[in-house]
Amino acid sequence: MKYLLVALLVVHGLIHLLGFTKAFGLAQPSQLQAAISRPMGILWLGAALLLIVSAILVLLAVQWWWAPAAVGVVLSQVLIFTTWNDAKAGTIANAILLIPIVVAALGAAPWSFRSLYNQEVAVNLAAHSQPSKLLTAADTAHLPPVVQRYLAFVGAMGKPQVVNYRLRFSGALRNQPERAWMPMTAHQQSFVNPPARLFLVESSLFGIPFNAFHRYVGADATFRVRLASLLTMVDAYGAEMNKSETVTLLNDMFILAPATLIDQRIHWEELDPLTVRATWTNAGNTVAAVVSFADSGALVNFVSDDRFMTSDGKSYQQLRWSTPVEDWREFDGRKLPARGETIWTLPGGEFAYGRFELQAVEYNVTE
Repeated sequence: MKYLLVALLVVHGLIHLLGFTKAFGLAQPSQLQAAISRPMGILWLGAALLLIVSAILVLLAVQWWWAPAAVGVVLSQVLIFTTWNDAKAGTIANAILLIPIVVAALGAAPWSFRSLYNQEVAVNLAAHSQPSKLLTAADTAHLPPVVQRYLAFVGAMGKPQVVNYRLRFSGALRNQPERAWMPMTAHQQSFVNPPARLFLVESSLFGIPFNAFHRYVGADATFRVRLASLLTMVDAYGAEMNKSETVTLLNDMFILAPATLIDQRIHWEELDPLTVRATWTNAGNTVAAVVSFADSGALVNFVSDDRFMTSDGKSYQQLRWSTPVEDWREFDGRKLPARGETIWTLPGGEFAYGRFELQAVEYNVTE
């Protein structure tokens, strides 16, 4: 869909150059029989540039591509009206372009999840302080040996303690085992003390954009999904969601911000030299996970029975949830898994519903 949109913007823009060439005598296109003055020719050129620039912005994934595109389409339609007999077919292209432009504009509206996510990030950044000391052996002395080895493996020792972390993912999602994967991008901003997690997913369903917003701030967690920033498809909240997102927070601590495992609220149980059970309480929710490691010190898998699956935000099913990871790389001076999956264990077997590839990470961001 992205490249079809780019192609339509470029072709429609290039066609508008015909009006400019005729106005300045550079060519006499047979498609335009009506006379075009030089001032009008400048407007034809302006419409062409607006549409072509919009196409470039779409390719660069610039969120506000729709703004110049909207101006270009309006200007294009005004020019078409002035040469209706010759250019009326361009109305079809403008009508087609108007659909993704309106959808993208709604995605940037103040009530959109993207806007709400940005507002929440700004509010929480203002309320959280920056780290004051480095992570030392004294901070990790109470941890099981395998977890200490893990912190050394990821390169957390001797670096600033983590107070927040920001990430960008690519990947794919599906909501049923038999469904096709839907490509997605995701943005996450998390905070350590007090814990908070903001997670925004951008994807599309049958070519129509949809956003999902996980918000866990204070004691309350919500999960909402909207189609085209207008139609709410899922609105999940309550005790099950609070507990589920507490599991997700603990999972993030292990996989995305291992330096935060020094949290004194985590109770540790060594199951064997390479496996621990971690139990953590936050905002009245106590959750546990079994975490396994490789001989190298790398984390292999995180498994919890305290998470709930929901497809509509109304009915919940408590199932085993696991997140195997692989392909360890360096991000912002620390080693993290570049790829991972999120898996439900259903009665009929495992159901991988999310595939994530880490694109960028920043620790202790300030803006």
